[in-house]
Amino acid sequence: MEPLATLEVEPIGWVRNDISDSQGVTWEEIESQVVIEERFSEALEGLEEFSHIIVLFWLHRKKEGPSPLKIRPEMREDMPLVGVLATRAPVRPNPIGLTVVELLERQGNTLRVRGLDAYDGTPVLDIKPYLPQGNLIEKARIAPWVKRLWESL
Repeated sequence: MEPLATLEVEPIGWVRNDISDSQGVTWEEIESQVVIEERFSEALEGLEEFSHIIVLFWLHRKKEGPSPLKIRPEMREDMPLVGVLATRAPVRPNPIGLTVVELLERQGNTLRVRGLDAYDGTPVLDIKPYLPQGNLIEKARIAPWVKRLWESL
């Protein structure tokens, strides 16, 4: 097997909000602005016709060094030790975040969204419209520990 290629990505924009620490934050309620670089403004045309969008972003606060391969979800002892790729945890081999958010408004190159779980200053890599036909899986299976975790929130 060949070694992984070096990839270069460039942010297309930045997250703006008042969040610098996730303690006590209910991300689903947080409103943020996604400010897209002016040179990409044209690429946003028509996005305001969608109620929800997918935001891909770089988890820029990742600590140096290798990410763990196994973790306990939410760092809870009552959760099983599972592979990090079986979770939505921010500690990942490649620190890429992905969230479906509600698009509240577009003003020029600024998108006002609700539910983006990203800190102020987070680099945005890409934006895509959420498409129910292509993104919604009605009978998707999830791990039993996820159900337990959700019930305890």
